[in-house]
Amino acid sequence: MRYSPYEWNESINQRNDYIEDKLKEGSPVVALTYDNGILLLTLRRSQRKIYEIYDRLVFSAIGNQSDIESIRTGAIDIAHREGFSRSPDDVSIQRIVGFAVSPSIKKIYADPYAAPVVLRALFAELGKTPAEDQFFIVSYDGEFTSNRRLATIGGTSYAESQMLDHLKSSTGVEVPTLEEALKSSIFAWAIGRIQTDPSGSDDDTEPVGDRTSEVKAFVSERLEEGWVVEAAILERSTRRESRYRVLKDEDLTAAIAFFA
Repeated sequence: MRYSPYEWNESINQRNDYIEDKLKEGSPVVALTYDNGILLLTLRRSQRKIYEIYDRLVFSAIGNQSDIESIRTGAIDIAHREGFSRSPDDVSIQRIVGFAVSPSIKKIYADPYAAPVVLRALFAELGKTPAEDQFFIVSYDGEFTSNRRLATIGGTSYAESQMLDHLKSSTGVEVPTLEEALKSSIFAWAIGRIQTDPSGSDDDTEPVGDRTSEVKAFVSERLEEGWVVEAAILERSTRRESRYRVLKDEDLTAAIAFFA
C-alpha cells in the first residue's frame, strides 16, 4: 500500500495526537545543576524512572515503559561501545543523542507502518564545571534540544514552560545547594503535574508565586496516596568510584517536610 502526501500527513497528525494524549499521563521530570553536580527528580507510583547511562551521564523519560526501556538500553550499549572503541572521554550526550538516539526515533516516526515511539526523554551530562553541564531533551519525532543548568519534561509543552519558569525564578543566577535544588524541583514537578492531573487546578493563568498553598497541598496529597520522591545525582566532587547516586529517604527529609 502506498500513501499519498495527504494521507501521509493525516497519518502523522493522528499519530501525534495519539502520542501527546499518552504523554499527558506521564509524571514530569526535573533536572538542574546544583553546587556539586546535577540533580534529577520526579515523583512516581511504581516503576523507577531515573537511570545511569555511563560515567557522568544520566537518563529519564515519560511515555510507554517498553519504549523507555528500549531507548535506555540502546543508549547504554552505544555509550559502552564508544568508550571501548574510542575512550571514556569521547562518550558524550551529544554523540549519543545526535548520532544514535535521534536518527533511530526519526526513522520510526516517518514510517506510517511502524508503531510510534511514545516517549519524551531527558539526558544529562555532568561537566567539569556547572557552566559545562548539558541537558538534552528528545521528543517522539526524534527532534532534540539542548539546555544549560535547567531542563524539564512533562505531559505538555505548557507544563514544561511553567516548570522552567519556576526553576528560573527560584534558583536565580546562583547555583543552588542540593537542599535548595530538591525543594525547587519538587515544587516545579507539582506545577507541571497539576497541568495534566484532573485533581489539580484548572486555572492556568494564576501566577506561580501565588500558588504555594495549592502546590504544597497537591504534593502532600500525592505522598499520602503512596507516590514516592525519586531523586538521583551526579556528583562533581566525590571519593566514590561512581559519580551517580540515588538519594535515600534521609537525604530527602528536609525538602519533603516543606510540603507536609
